[in-house]
Amino acid sequence: MGTWDIGPFDNDTAAEFGDDLDEAAREERESIIRAVLERAADPADYLDASDGERAVAAAALVVGQHPDGEPACSIYGPSEPLPALPTDLRTLAVDALDHVVSDPSELAELWAEAAKSSEWRQDITRLRNVLDPPIPPQEEALFAI
Repeated sequence: MGTWDIGPFDNDTAAEFGDDLDEAAREERESIIRAVLERAADPADYLDASDGERAVAAAALVVGQHPDGEPACSIYGPSEPLPALPTDLRTLAVDALDHVVSDPSELAELWAEAAKSSEWRQDITRLRNVLDPPIPPQEEALFAI
């Protein structure tokens, strides 16, 4: 695994995915991102590490276009502008991220053995929470029982 840090594009596979997006015609970029997320979101399949790495990078690009998200800041990500991504990719990205950190995911297995495992999981959670924010606990009862 050619990985140098925990960020979405901080590995060889994701960096190559960024290059692939740059080389693709602008009108093809959304379908490339969708295909990557669809592959990773399928819970029936074992998710190999390279598919997981591409899915995290694709999800980061979706997060980058969310009103509450931040651009995927990396010199290894795509440098060419992406088209406006449809909002339905947000749900697909959440499903893909959920599969990346669950069983059966080779990427989750590899990160479980790494020194920065908890930081990586926190970064995945950060991406996921932009797309599907957790519901804050209710502090007061709405009515008495």
